Amino acid sequence: MQQVLDALAALDGKPIETLTPQEARQQPTPADAVQQLLKDQGKSTSPQAGATVKQMAADGPQGRIPLAVYTPAGKGPFPVLLYYHGGGFVLADTKTYDASVRALAKGAQAVVVSVEYRQAPEHKFPAAPDDAFAAYRWVLDHAKELNGDPARVAVAGESAGGNLATVVALMARDKGAKAPLHQLLIYPVVGDDMSTPSYQRNANAKPLNKPMMQWFFKQYLNGPDDAQNPYALPLKADSLKGLPPATVITAEIDPLATEGERYVEKLKKDGVKVEYRQFDGVTHEFFGMAPVVPKAEDAQKFAIDNLKKAFAAK
Repeated sequence: MQQVLDALAALDGKPIETLTPQEARQQPTPADAVQQLLKDQGKSTSPQAGATVKQMAADGPQGRIPLAVYTPAGKGPFPVLLYYHGGGFVLADTKTYDASVRALAKGAQAVVVSVEYRQAPEHKFPAAPDDAFAAYRWVLDHAKELNGDPARVAVAGESAGGNLATVVALMARDKGAKAPLHQLLIYPVVGDDMSTPSYQRNANAKPLNKPMMQWFFKQYLNGPDDAQNPYALPLKADSLKGLPPATVITAEIDPLATEGERYVEKLKKDGVKVEYRQFDGVTHEFFGMAPVVPKAEDAQKFAIDNLKKAFAAK
């Protein structure tokens, strides 16, 4: 993990919170640091085999929503996983999170639909959850065309994408849509309390820290009212009753660790079955780093095992 952070530092990115969104989108990412480290170690930087990728699009509230559809080797029909990428609702895209998506497609033997939702500040809340939910509904209707099984559809995401995955589950419940089978939430953004133990401990952590989170919220939310909306911050929901079973993963060196744990407690209190693990000694964004960070491989295995159980139970 330290080698990844050193490689990221060597790429000489500027602090996100000092930049415009356009400048921030040009900065090196943790995924770039992994690529650099693999190069330095003389290892292959090619994407993991085991899935083919096709570009598609879903109908959205404001036009087409681009999708990257990853299909595993084999016959199908496969279970389907909607995946929402991270980046604080402002940065990154489906390509940035390619390693995570490939690992899930291959490991869970699922078609993974990675969603290119609209981003802030050009499209503030609720554009991202509206797109996320529209993509989910589209996949339910078109799963068969993707060689997928419409009866076995789950949601997943990292960071801001973990937020969108659980918000889609909330929206499905509230709008009377078919519920996802499972929700895989990887260090999700679910609250805005920056006085938590993990925010205090990791205020200046890399690659995510408190000033960056403040900056992300400023870009994403229209104002204080949005911060009370459970579709923006699901920890604010009155009740999480009726949500699908969840797998929640947090990282020790991450300002978001405590809110992830609190979300687990709230889910359990409201009768939702949860499998939860915090991975120590790793940072935010570690999940897709399996080629260089052994704990990422452990986290992927934990996630994949739970997805396979959820898919097999249907």
